Amino acid sequence: MASFARLAGRAVAGAGVLALSPVLGLAALAGTAMVGAEPTAFAVTGLAVFASVFFLGLLLCVPRPRAAWGRWLRAVVILGVAAAVVWPVSAATLRPPRPPAPPAPVAGQREWRLPTGSALAYVRFAPKRVTRPDPVVFLHGGPGVADLAASAAFFRKLTADGYQVYVYDQLGAGRSARLRDPGEYGLTRDVEDLEAIRQVVGAARLTLIAHDYGAQLATAYLAAHPDRVAKAVLAAPTGLPPGRRTDREVELAAVFGRDGSPDPRLLAVSTLLRVDPRAAHDFAGDQELDAYLGLVRQGAPHPCPAATPTGTATGTPTGTPTGTGGYVGLTGRTAPGSLPLSLTEVTVPVLIVKSRCDEQGWTSAMDYRRALPSATLAYLGDENDTPKNGSGNDGADGDAYAGEAYLGLLRAFLSGRPVRAYEGERPPPGYRGPG
Repeated sequence: MASFARLAGRAVAGAGVLALSPVLGLAALAGTAMVGAEPTAFAVTGLAVFASVFFLGLLLCVPRPRAAWGRWLRAVVILGVAAAVVWPVSAATLRPPRPPAPPAPVAGQREWRLPTGSALAYVRFAPKRVTRPDPVVFLHGGPGVADLAASAAFFRKLTADGYQVYVYDQLGAGRSARLRDPGEYGLTRDVEDLEAIRQVVGAARLTLIAHDYGAQLATAYLAAHPDRVAKAVLAAPTGLPPGRRTDREVELAAVFGRDGSPDPRLLAVSTLLRVDPRAAHDFAGDQELDAYLGLVRQGAPHPCPAATPTGTATGTPTGTPTGTGGYVGLTGRTAPGSLPLSLTEVTVPVLIVKSRCDEQGWTSAMDYRRALPSATLAYLGDENDTPKNGSGNDGADGDAYAGEAYLGLLRAFLSGRPVRAYEGERPPPGYRGPG
C-alpha cells in the first residue's frame, strides 16, 4: 500500500509539473522579452524552459526501474515522448505562416497624413453640387474591422442628398498604416485622428455615421468636441465606455485556434501583448495577425446563422474580411471613466439603430439612449426587413445595415424628417440578437 501511495504521489506531482511546463515557458518568454531580448532569443528561451520542465514532469511520472535495461528503456521512452511534444510546439512557435498579399487598393483610394502621425487610407465622394455643409464621415467597427470597398459603395449613395462622404480605415486596420508599438492604439488616438480629419477637410462640423466600436469613437468625440458634430448615427453600438474594448470571443479563438486546440505561436503573442506589446509585434508582424484574426472573425458564430451576406457596408465581421486589424482588435481601447457623465450635456441629435439581428447586445443600445438625452432609438424589424433592391442582402437573411431600409432611415434622420422611434426598454417580439 505504501508503495502504491508513493507511485500515485509521484504521478500526481509529475502531472502537475507537466501542466506547469507551458506556463513556465510563457513566463520565461515574457521575462526575457521584458529585458529587451530579440524575438528569436526570447522565443528560444521560453521553449527551452518549456522543454526542460516538461522533461522533468515525464521523469516524475515514470518510476526509475532497478534493472539497467529498464532504465535505458525508460530514458528512450521519455525522450521520445518529449521530442514528440516539444518538436511540433517549437516548430509552430518559431515558424510564422506565409503572409498573405495585402488588400488591393480601392478605386479612388487616397491617404491622409495627419498631424497626429497617423497615415489613414480613405475615399471621398462628392455630389455635383454640395448642398449640405456638414460632410458625412463613416466610422467602422471592430475595433479593427474595416471593409473600405463595401462601406464606400454603400455610403456614397448619400451624395444624392448633397453630402460629401468620407469613408476611411482607422489607424491599424484595413489599408491604413500600422504602428510598431500596438500599445499606442486606443480610443484617445482615434479621437485625435478624427479631429485632425475634420481640420484637414475644412469642415466646421461633421455628420458621423458609426457602427459597432465606431459608436464608442463617435461618443468619445462628441464628449470631447460637442460643438463639432452636426448629427450622429450609432448603428449596432457596442458597450458604452469606460473600459477596454476587445472582442473576448475573438481573442479566445485567436489563442486557442478555430478548432479549439491551443496555438503555441498565438499563445506567445497573447502573453507578450500583456507585458510588452512592441515585443509581440516584433515577434509576429501585422500581416500574420491580420490574416489569422480575419479568418477567426469570418468563422465566428452569428446570432442569426441564416445571415450569409457576401459583404458588409458597416464593418461587421460577416462575409469575407478584407481589412482586419489584428493588433488593434487584441490590444483594446481605453476610454475615460467620466465619459457617460459628460455625455449628459450633449445636445447634438443622435439616432441609435438596432436591427432584429446584429452582433451587439440590446442593453448596449439602452445604455446609449440613457446617456444621451437627445438620442432616439430606431428599430429595423420585420416591417423594414423586406428586400427592396433585389440583392438579397436587405432582409432577415442578410445584413440589415447594408440595405435600403437602413439607407432610408439614414436619409430621413439626416434631412430632419420624422423617424419612427422605438420607446420600449425591452426588445420587441422577433428580436433575435444578444440581450
